[in-house]
Amino acid sequence: MDVGRIVKVSGPLVVADQMGDARMYDMVKVSEARLMGEVIELHGDRASIQVYEETGGIGPGEPVYLTGEPLSVELGPGLIEAIFDGVQRPLDSIREQVGDYITRGVEVSPLNRDRKWDFVPKVKEGDHVQAGDIIGTVQETTLVEHRIMVPPKGSEGTIKEIKSGEATVTDVVAKIETDNGLVEISMMQRWPIRIGRPYKDKMGPHIPMITGQRIIDTFFPVAKGGTACIPGPFGSGKTVTQHQLAKWADAEIVVYIGCGERGNEMTDVLMEFPELLDPQSGEPLMKRTVLIANTSNMPVAAREASIYTGITIAEYFRDMGYSVALMADSTSRWAEALREMSGRLEEMPGEEGYPAYLGSRLADFYERSGRTICLSQEEREGALTLVGAVSPPGGDLSEPVSQATLRIVKVFWGLDASLAYRRHFPAINWLLSYSLYLENVATYFSDTFGEQWNDMRREAMRLLQEEAELEEIVRLVGVDALSARERLTLETAKSLREDFLHQNAMHEIDTYSSLKKQFAMLDLILMYHHQAGAVIDKEEIDLDLDKLFSIAVRERIARARYVPEEDLEELESIKTEIKEQISSLTGEGGDEDA
Repeated sequence: MDVGRIVKVSGPLVVADQMGDARMYDMVKVSEARLMGEVIELHGDRASIQVYEETGGIGPGEPVYLTGEPLSVELGPGLIEAIFDGVQRPLDSIREQVGDYITRGVEVSPLNRDRKWDFVPKVKEGDHVQAGDIIGTVQETTLVEHRIMVPPKGSEGTIKEIKSGEATVTDVVAKIETDNGLVEISMMQRWPIRIGRPYKDKMGPHIPMITGQRIIDTFFPVAKGGTACIPGPFGSGKTVTQHQLAKWADAEIVVYIGCGERGNEMTDVLMEFPELLDPQSGEPLMKRTVLIANTSNMPVAAREASIYTGITIAEYFRDMGYSVALMADSTSRWAEALREMSGRLEEMPGEEGYPAYLGSRLADFYERSGRTICLSQEEREGALTLVGAVSPPGGDLSEPVSQATLRIVKVFWGLDASLAYRRHFPAINWLLSYSLYLENVATYFSDTFGEQWNDMRREAMRLLQEEAELEEIVRLVGVDALSARERLTLETAKSLREDFLHQNAMHEIDTYSSLKKQFAMLDLILMYHHQAGAVIDKEEIDLDLDKLFSIAVRERIARARYVPEEDLEELESIKTEIKEQISSLTGEGGDEDA
């Protein structure tokens, strides 16, 4: 093993010479404590290394051991339900080995080498296989069938031998005769985290990822394989929104990265996910989740690696043909780690001290999303959707991380501190947010609900925008200056805000709304608007607007959000009540029924 020597230590940055054999992004072991590090800069035989552990007490003259390998993750059975740190060390195994606190230099295999998995072969001897082909499966959890694939490189050939039954992740389960000789295949692969896994083709994002959150699915949908960001100030609900997406989005696999956030937020995830039941299967959500925890009290350099560790694991499940959702909370903390390392490398700073390459690094990360045709002889489709939280200081969206992110992602869910202050959650500002996937997914909604869905969405958004304009008039001259039609617009927009857009994440029923329920709720609100508008337009009728706006059925419209999914036919009866009660105000009930 080649050995270099430390010449400088500056926090997580270690500089070593005699490193002529090192390559960029090679993994190294620093000092006799064998701390994990990665080469991030080379000048001749001098290397700058970012160390993913505490460097206190290390000084010049100590050795640096080269491994000759890039920083990689282990991919195989055992990923689901696991919680790793930023460099894929399993935190439960570390706790068993050294206790509650991670000691320096601890080395634990990411995947359990002793656990046996029941391998079921899907090919037979003599079959021709190529990169990405599934040679067998393992039932990893009750929700996830782990598909063992031929590695992406150098394994095309003929199956010479295939095994069946119990095996560990390192046992050979297949042998492939290739042009370069016999290749042994185990259930585990290793892949460098900074290189995206290959695929055959990338397709357009035309299918929405259903989240069960009304403001997202109806107004600002994200497509499967798409990208979205959630920027917002402290306390506006970024983390809870991401938790909701992780819990309820119709992704088959969830990878949740806690990057630089507080430890108690990751504790919430760990406590909730095993208890929450997946709405599709009734099983605990943890049975389809991988957690990466690199909290704010962990070494800052490891934040930078945690994002890549998470997305490489997500790409692996995408290659199996799954729809994967990755939640990164938060990319601002990751950017701060970039800024710290850049400063210690004495690079020329960009805006607010962030490195000049911040935008390109963010783009590299988000571009690894997509709906893809996987490497394989069979047609297999996977999707990787990225949702990144951004934590701008003071909620200032003009800061560099927010601006760089907005130039890349296609969906912007802008959280508003004033909405959060009014206890309106999710605090997504409907006037600032946008989705560039609306046109892409419009066909899906039309096929599911008819063109009425898109018409209703446009009308509801128009009413909300008109409300913002009318509120300026009301503030200046009062509500009495408005016409009856304008007052109805305010009432309907209020109902949209309070009864539709507001959603209680802590309520067992309101926490999730299916598309069918969202459609029915929006239909009720707009039906009231149309029926009331028709009465107002009849000039010969002397109408009491206060009575029209306070009819009893409006309470039932407001409480439609608490109707269980299995009782949605109850909402149909509200439509009849709307017609009857509005007609009774005009004395035209008999004619209406006729």
